[in-house]
Amino acid sequence: MIEPDHVQLSVRRQCEIIGLARSSWYYEPGSESEANLALMRQIDEQYLKTPFYGSRKMAFTFQINRKHAQRLMALMGLAAIYQRPRTTLRDVSHKIYPYLLRNVTILRPDHVWSTDITYVPVRSGYVYLVAVIDWFSRRVLSWRLSNSLEGRFCLEALDEALAGGRPEIFNTDQGAQFTSLAFTSRLEQCGVAVSMDGRGRALDNVFVERLWRSVKYENVYLHDYETPREAERGLASYFAFYNDERPHQALGYRTPTVIYGRRRENETNIGRKKSGCARL
Repeated sequence: MIEPDHVQLSVRRQCEIIGLARSSWYYEPGSESEANLALMRQIDEQYLKTPFYGSRKMAFTFQINRKHAQRLMALMGLAAIYQRPRTTLRDVSHKIYPYLLRNVTILRPDHVWSTDITYVPVRSGYVYLVAVIDWFSRRVLSWRLSNSLEGRFCLEALDEALAGGRPEIFNTDQGAQFTSLAFTSRLEQCGVAVSMDGRGRALDNVFVERLWRSVKYENVYLHDYETPREAERGLASYFAFYNDERPHQALGYRTPTVIYGRRRENETNIGRKKSGCARL
């Protein structure tokens, strides 16, 4: 959205207009060699097939040094799924909320929403994708791309989702982006119960993990995006397809939009408008 050669608006002014910190626009992630970028993609593909692989098995699979595997997996935010401390970046000063969904049956839209971040490879490097999903309908309510793991893009995705509705429970992992006061206070101000995965329990957020698998196999890996801007355009098209056209076996071969809209078409949003949470 920023045009550095704009004849009337400086970069500073353009950043002010869209509410972007100028330092965020100038920020570039540390560069990786082409060999490392190719290896990161291979590790990412292997992780989708075998999410229980840790750095030892990744190192053996790709015949690399274990420390090399550890560094690249940490960069991508990947950790083996089993009961152990995760490598998700946490801030020990942030409050950790209990997991509220154990033995809970999800019976309606807007009962539970959740979010997560995944790594997306592009030829020129990599970006991070965050999405908010409704558990019952599997509908993607909002998403954002970022070239860093700063929390702002997660807040933007949350605000967009809350602009259209409100869940009873919102579930996340224990990453610093989601445990921050800015993120949790947004939810609590709207009367939303905050739930967080147990440490090392990625399957507590299984619906988002399934979404990432679909996104990567059905879109990202097929198109091999050149730049983040190209990835953004492609993902926008894919999420529209995913929500409105792609039939889901778990939904009786209906689309997420059909399932999500069935209840919402018959309910009033008066209470949400009064709460002020529909427009943050």
